[in-house]
Amino acid sequence: MSVTMPVNGSTELKRGALGVGFIIFFVISAASPLSVIAGGFPIGIMLGNGAGTPALLLLALAVLMAFSVGYTTMARHVTNAGGFYAFTSRGLGGLAGGSAAVLAMFAYNILQIALYGMFGGVVSGTMESVFGLVLPWWSYSLLAMVSIAILGYRKIDLSARVLSVVVIAEYLAILTLDFAILKTGGDSGVNLDSFSSQHVFSGTPSIGLLFCFAAFIGFEATTIYGEEAKDPQRTIPIATYSSVLLIGGFYALSVWAMVVGVGADKIVPMLQALQDPTTFIYGMSDHFVGPHLTQVIRVLFMVSIYAGLLAFHNAAARYFYAIGRDGLLHSLLGTTHRVHQSPHMGSALQSLIAAVVVLIFAAMDADPILQLFAWFSNLATLCVILLMAMTSVAVCVYFHRHPELKVGIWRGRILPIFSCLALLMVLVLAVVHFDVLTGASQLLSYSLCAVIPAALLAGIYLAARLRKVAPQRFLALGSHKL
Repeated sequence: MSVTMPVNGSTELKRGALGVGFIIFFVISAASPLSVIAGGFPIGIMLGNGAGTPALLLLALAVLMAFSVGYTTMARHVTNAGGFYAFTSRGLGGLAGGSAAVLAMFAYNILQIALYGMFGGVVSGTMESVFGLVLPWWSYSLLAMVSIAILGYRKIDLSARVLSVVVIAEYLAILTLDFAILKTGGDSGVNLDSFSSQHVFSGTPSIGLLFCFAAFIGFEATTIYGEEAKDPQRTIPIATYSSVLLIGGFYALSVWAMVVGVGADKIVPMLQALQDPTTFIYGMSDHFVGPHLTQVIRVLFMVSIYAGLLAFHNAAARYFYAIGRDGLLHSLLGTTHRVHQSPHMGSALQSLIAAVVVLIFAAMDADPILQLFAWFSNLATLCVILLMAMTSVAVCVYFHRHPELKVGIWRGRILPIFSCLALLMVLVLAVVHFDVLTGASQLLSYSLCAVIPAALLAGIYLAARLRKVAPQRFLALGSHKL
């Protein structure tokens, strides 16, 4: 059986399809704000530094803003759907670029697959508790996968319109709860106890900080839409800064409101008393607003995960596309649909990989949230933090080699170096506490971590092979421009 490829295929993405607003919706959706607020932070507060979590969020926001300065400055000179891979290639050379390519491709694929586990588990539990319908989690994951594959195959602006509606609804629902808590004064009146040293340094701040950084994952995807953006030299920086500030501000406000609502000294005991900490936000909504908002949040929780699935699917497909176009992988991945101008082969491959992994976990009777989601999402977070650190180094080297670009020392040196050191510190903390983050044994946790150097070595091998068979293509890695 053979597959006939269209002879008039293209290697170009759809130009000018995305404005600032649509790119912001993509990256905020990838961060899955409602699922993080409802599912991630209750656990992060409980395992980390409790009521002091909002202060750590502001610290994470400051580091990521520093990273964004060099990142967006580089984006003005390298417009490429490869994102981390393209920047690392241009700054540190083809071998480093190859390692970043495979690591990024691996990270976004497993992060998207992790979300299929969360989606299946959450929808299955909701359908059983609300409607009495009992179906296996993987059936919901596969249904979502079919629709994601269709949207990823088609024009990028169709996906953007779907995500824009979802993101607005998520923000409105949680902000309604936030303002209701603050209006009533919560447990003991509106206060800034979360920012006192007593709470900031309580518990285990290092674990709390890891949850804060993990909550931002997805914001960095702005650059991979550069080739499809309107006026990318202006659009990408605005979208990046706006996304970081919107995500960070939203998280800090919402988590602070949670602490005010329950009380700084009561929030950790209350979370520990819950059988499922992810139901915490439902109780808050019932108490401060009413059951109608709770039902809306229940639905939006599921929709938020779906939006994250779609956003990360598009990110993974574009990494396949950029890497295939440059010759590190099969050239078919570097083609786009002749009508939709979407990276349809990368999209199809991503869907196939996700289907295989989901079915393997289903056959193993694994828990979709405590195993598939917890293992893969935290591993992907390590990968992305390492990619950001590598990119920060690449920014410094790139502007050192190109003094004619006249980039200032703060944008091209100081802030990228600061963000690199801060990100490496977070990475070390994450590896040390990886068993806590995943809930797995130390042996399994460090075995998962060992996949990262394996991915880096695989990327170096692919780049070295390309250098041998096509040295000119190797030298041009990541340099495709508009």
